[in-house]
Amino acid sequence: MTVNPLTGVLRDCSPFPPIADYAFLSDCETTALVAPSGNVEWFCLPRIDSPSVFAAMLDRDAGGFRLGPADIRVPSARRYLPGTMVLETSWGTATGWIVVRDLLVMGPWHHHDELSHTHRRAPTDYDASHVLLRTVRCVSGEVQVTMDCEPMFGYGRTPAQWSYTDRGYHQGLARAEGESLELRLTTDMRLGFEATRATARTLLKEGDTRFCALTWTVHEPPYTFDEAYDRLVWTAHHWQHWLARGDFPDHPWRSFLERSALTLKGLTFAPSGALVAAATTSLPETPGGDRNWDYRYSWIRDSTFALWGLYTLGFDWEADDFFWFIADVAERGGELQVMYGVDGERVLEERVLDDLTGYENSRPVRVGNDAYSHRQNDVWGAVLDSFYIHTRSRDRLDERIWPVLRRQVEAAIKYWREPDRGIWEVRGEPQHFTSSKIMCWVAVDRGARLARLRLDTSLAARWRRVADEIHADVCANGVSERGVFTQRYGSDALDASLLLIPLVGFLPPTDPRVRDTVLAIADELTVDDLVLRYLPKETDDGLTGEEGTFTICSFWLVSALTEIGEHFRARRLCEKVLSFASPLGLYAEEIDPLSGRQLGNFPQAFTHLALINAVIHIIRAERGRFGGRTWRNPATDPL
Repeated sequence: MTVNPLTGVLRDCSPFPPIADYAFLSDCETTALVAPSGNVEWFCLPRIDSPSVFAAMLDRDAGGFRLGPADIRVPSARRYLPGTMVLETSWGTATGWIVVRDLLVMGPWHHHDELSHTHRRAPTDYDASHVLLRTVRCVSGEVQVTMDCEPMFGYGRTPAQWSYTDRGYHQGLARAEGESLELRLTTDMRLGFEATRATARTLLKEGDTRFCALTWTVHEPPYTFDEAYDRLVWTAHHWQHWLARGDFPDHPWRSFLERSALTLKGLTFAPSGALVAAATTSLPETPGGDRNWDYRYSWIRDSTFALWGLYTLGFDWEADDFFWFIADVAERGGELQVMYGVDGERVLEERVLDDLTGYENSRPVRVGNDAYSHRQNDVWGAVLDSFYIHTRSRDRLDERIWPVLRRQVEAAIKYWREPDRGIWEVRGEPQHFTSSKIMCWVAVDRGARLARLRLDTSLAARWRRVADEIHADVCANGVSERGVFTQRYGSDALDASLLLIPLVGFLPPTDPRVRDTVLAIADELTVDDLVLRYLPKETDDGLTGEEGTFTICSFWLVSALTEIGEHFRARRLCEKVLSFASPLGLYAEEIDPLSGRQLGNFPQAFTHLALINAVIHIIRAERGRFGGRTWRNPATDPL
């Protein structure tokens, strides 16, 4: 028995791996999570938000795909091949050593005779090959290797039925009644079928190699180990060449920036350019609790942070693709939503999967997310700041975009006085959240600057007057008697979203209210230095239970401390938060400050974006560039 440090309740040792121990694979259309045991425990097809075919991370009976030694489950070492999304797992047994490599294959662009049915962004030289590839090599001695593939279609509801193809024992076809998706498993091992499982076992001696490839489209899989190895090398080189395009400082923390960049690329849905919040659904904020959400969608508020991070690291193409995804959904008319599906879908109805037990019995397991229908007034600020950053990076304003921008500014003006559910999407009663008012100010402020760029002086002047009105209202109603910004009007509660005040330029970091707010959050809204979003007892979020510290908020605090000149404290905190990275350099949404355990959906794009922001803040402050600023202050640096 062990103790849950959040609740103090004794619990049995979990059959689930710690969230931070999963490895993340991507081909920029779908993703997979691989447990240390060598079991693929999360895999959705044909795209990242589709129903799962392997979901053992949410229910141990919901499907998996293991390749590894027959007699042990704990590997000797795991790593990514440097600069890639290729996972390498080393296994030492009593009789020998093997190395397993896992990847989602990337290949050359293959739509030569027909147009792609999914891509809306300009094609590149590469594309997903729709192959989950696994190779194994015996490096010494001899090892008995087993493979066990048990798909369960539709989030674990429908088991597969296997049959051989014309390739005999070397290829199996998995189908399920009522499912259009078919899986093809190709290998140089000899397959057998046991009920819903495809299995293989073989004794490898030094120098022996084997492979298995799972495919789900008409594209050909590799049929030999040499073909499989060539595809592995092509994929590894693709990721290394992509990473080489970035602009990374020569610094001991460079590896954190590189892994964050690769993770963000892996969380991008290449056909549309959308950046999803995370690869998973319903990994709990509190084990055994009900704070479990589906994050396989694209949040508009991520856009500002994504463009900041991607432009800062030199990945302009990816930044542009996400920018145009945002432009596409904003141009379609109607009011802008908080979030969209990866191809711009507007309706993301939430439902509960009662058949799944959930990670460590954390129910409900949800797919879809009803937050798409919430009123969150910060969304217009995120969009306008995104367009502002993009425009500054191109020194022009696309005329196609101006009507879209104007509509968003007017929406912010229309709704800024109304309550909403805030940046944290609380499911309690709407409130007058201070950060939402500030982001409405961002929308109107950036709109005024862009109108001035277009020489529309009368519109710029009108919007500037509204921006000044919002600014004055926030300073009058969103500040407590002690001079600290509060979570919502009429309350003294703190909220980590207020750390964005100096980052979006609402007030300069030299303003005493900014400094006092940052220090109040650092001293009063933390557990062992790590930052909570808010105190649940002071916030009606419509939920029960506790939550861990939000890692994005801890990285925001690093940036905010740097902004106000607290460089030593900022670096110390940054070192601490970086120390909580997973063994493979990844972050979930939250960290339990007592155990260091990562919680919530994984890996989390928002966290990695905030990491880039924080680390670049520290590096540039140490080097004395821009007076410690990471980029321009939009409040003081004119177009």
